[in-house]
Amino acid sequence: MSVQAVVKRVTIPQLMACKRQRKIVALTAHSAPVARAIDPHVDFVLIGDSTAMVAYGLPNTLSISLETIAQHTAAVARSTQRACIVADLPFGSYQESLAQAFRSAGYLLSQGADAVKLEGGAIMAETIQYLSSRGIPVLAHIGLMPQYVNTMGGYLSQGKSPEEAARIRADAHAVQRAGAFGVVLEGVQEALAAEITAQVSIPTIGIGASPACDGQILVTEDILGLSGERVPKFVKRYADLDTMMRKAVEQYAEDVRSGAFPEPQHCFGVKST
Repeated sequence: MSVQAVVKRVTIPQLMACKRQRKIVALTAHSAPVARAIDPHVDFVLIGDSTAMVAYGLPNTLSISLETIAQHTAAVARSTQRACIVADLPFGSYQESLAQAFRSAGYLLSQGADAVKLEGGAIMAETIQYLSSRGIPVLAHIGLMPQYVNTMGGYLSQGKSPEEAARIRADAHAVQRAGAFGVVLEGVQEALAAEITAQVSIPTIGIGASPACDGQILVTEDILGLSGERVPKFVKRYADLDTMMRKAVEQYAEDVRSGAFPEPQHCFGVKST
């Protein structure tokens, strides 16, 4: 009788133990095929509210619902074995009250998430403490916060002025004290991100921040060339799947129109020769 190895998911304590030990690798996913492909290679998968833009063609992250994030979370959780599953709390699902935040986060955990991510620094410290003390791990997100796009005036790099840098620095320490297991630093000036990483005891996850961060995360479609011609400055493209897909579909269309597809081997009730 063969014995199959049991694959265990990366846990929150294991992620926290990576601090200054090894780099944490993270990517986003919202579908089963992508989740299966990245699962063996990443430490955690984020079901991000960026799904609004990547999967639904919406102009920003603000209009995706908790229910939609939950459906994508369930799909990713079912399709993975190894990676820790982190799900975004979408805009409007946690800011109203502590009770609302707990209900929303609990719902995502019931769909397969191991932790939730929320945007906001010191202003969200009470919420982070409330959730983490009740068994819900929280990944904080500071710096450039897409859910704050209207108040920030766009997707702009953060920490350029001494005042901005002081605020972001204070936010990092606030979320650590509140019990966040890690913090995403997005669009933060490189030197500031490196400074924060050296100061806090929880892992920092950079996106457009610094190589000194304890880990990195990007949107999977961005690195695969599936998100259009314009990509953020901080993205490195590792493939051009858009071109490959277009060529494959073009060939399929030509084969159908010419009668080259389907062939007998693609049909039922036809003996192959």
